Order: sequence, then structure tokens, then C-alpha cells
Amino acid sequence: MRAIRFSFFQMVRTMRRDMMLFVSCFVPIFAGLFFRFAIPFLEDVFLIRFHMAAVISPYYRLIDVFLAMLSPAMFCFVSAMISLEEADEKTAAYLFITPLGKTGYLSARLGVPAVTAFLITVFLLTVFRLTDLSLIAILLFAAGGTMQGMIAALLIVTISSNKLEGMAVAKLSMLPVVGAVIPFFIRENIQYVLSWLPSFWIGKAAHENRVVYMLPAFALSAVWIGFLFKRYLRKM
Repeated sequence: MRAIRFSFFQMVRTMRRDMMLFVSCFVPIFAGLFFRFAIPFLEDVFLIRFHMAAVISPYYRLIDVFLAMLSPAMFCFVSAMISLEEADEKTAAYLFITPLGKTGYLSARLGVPAVTAFLITVFLLTVFRLTDLSLIAILLFAAGGTMQGMIAALLIVTISSNKLEGMAVAKLSMLPVVGAVIPFFIRENIQYVLSWLPSFWIGKAAHENRVVYMLPAFALSAVWIGFLFKRYLRKM
């Protein structure tokens, strides 16, 4: 445990030397402030301007879902970028033969950032959410968002061979999150074409206010993570 903690803080020090990665960790806070205060203000402006009953407010729950996914996405992105940098510099191979080992390395680079992202997401949803979410819903959405972040990180480190490729893959790794939008805009059964995406079920749980839909979200996320994790281990 001591080796894992030391390795994690070493990653934090590396992150602080890269301004892009450092700022990425604060993006969820800025986004939370924008969602909580700017979005309702814009809603009032649009209501006056267009004389409509609602413009953005029907999608407040979708904004909460994106907030739940944002912090894990940023933290796991930073972790993935540092892992690729360590692979480029061959330092990861040296860490494997230290007391840290492969298991400790993976815990420090994926496990600890994911747990940290989950805790921060719970805080952000509690403070900045736009809709009335129960504590259970907040915890479930935070857990679902954290698993989405892990999927994105594993996609980056599995597909990319260096940090430059990782930047490009990072943009593509966010595409599976689009599934959360579908239940809010497509009501017909054709929406289930994307039911293989975990984010689809997170969006459905939010749209229909039924947390039971988080069960297939967790199951599919576990399948994605398990598959990508095995690919990553083979690559390592």
C-alpha cells in the first residue's frame, strides 16, 4: 500500500509539470460552476426572448449526467497520458520489477484516480446538480460516470502506442458517452440500437428517473473494462 501511495503521488508531481494535464483536473469544477449558475440564467434569458415555457430545463437531468461523467473522464485522461509517457520513457518497465509490481502500478495509475474521481463527482453532483437527485441516485450516477472514465482511459492506453497518439485517441474515447443523449431525443424503440453502450442506460436512468436502469449500465461497463483491461495487460 505504501508503494502504491508513493507511486500515485509521483504521478501527481508529474502532472503538475504538464500545464495541460494540471488544468484538466480543474475543468470539472469550472464546468460545475457554469452548469449551476450560467445554465439557469440562460434559461431565463431564452424564456423571455422566445416566449416559451421551457428551453433548456427539460435537459437539466442530462446536464447532471454529463457532470457525473466529466470528472472521471478528466482524471482518467490525465492518468492515461502519464502512463503513455512512462511507457515512452521505459520507466514503467522498471517500476514493474520494484516492490510496486504490475498490480501496484495499475492500482496507482487506474484504481486510485478512479476512486478519487468518484469522490469528487459525488461532491460536484451534491453541490452543482440542477435537478433533485437522491443520495442513492448521486452515488449511482457517480459510480456509472467513474466506470465511463475507466473505459476511456483503457481505450487510450490500449490503442495508443505513444502520448501523441493518445491525444488523438482521447477525443475518440469520448464518443461512447454520446449514448447518454439518445433517450432524451429518441423515444421510439430504435433508440435501443445503441443499448450496447453503458452510457445509454445511464441516460435512460436519468431520463425516466428509474435507477434500476443503472444495473445494465454497470454490467456493460464491467464487460467493457474487463475486455480492455485484458488487452492492456497483453500489451504491457
